[in-house]
Amino acid sequence: MLTVNLHLATGKLLASTIQDTRTEADFVAHITQTVNTAAKASWLFLCDQLNTHKSESLLRYVAESIGDTQYLGEKGKTGILKNMTTRQAYLSDPEHRIRFLYTPKHCSWLNSVEVWFSILTTHVLKRGNFTSIADLQQKLMRYITYYNEHLAKAWNWSVIKTRDIHQLIDKVQQIECAGTFRGLAG
Repeated sequence: MLTVNLHLATGKLLASTIQDTRTEADFVAHITQTVNTAAKASWLFLCDQLNTHKSESLLRYVAESIGDTQYLGEKGKTGILKNMTTRQAYLSDPEHRIRFLYTPKHCSWLNSVEVWFSILTTHVLKRGNFTSIADLQQKLMRYITYYNEHLAKAWNWSVIKTRDIHQLIDKVQQIECAGTFRGLAG
């Protein structure tokens, strides 16, 4: 499983990881590796609604990293850890040095890293010949290095009006609430 962070100001990928699984521990390890590249910096991660992006262990990592010593509660029962909604609210807090923003359900395409995965698919995966998983992993990491050195450029979304994005998200949410949004992975 390839996990990457796209730095929008440079277009480069930061702290890319390849792991055998996609567990909450894997995601926390990836975020930890990323934050450790600039441990005192402020970080804003844009994520989809995957449950590992709102996990108890991620929240505990963020709380420890920002020095938050308050009682966090108990998963499934009380406090900030009670459920994914309370965890998302904590992880999205703009006062935190490490925070997460979440694309609305069924709108992960708003996340620019999804565009990058499309580029990866076109440049590497569709044309690739891989003799083993290790070979695939090696070629993925080589492509990321190549991409960062030769293809990366700042992402400019100025052609899209924020109002248009909000209208589109509202429309998707209305369709979803009406129960007619079927057939898409979320």
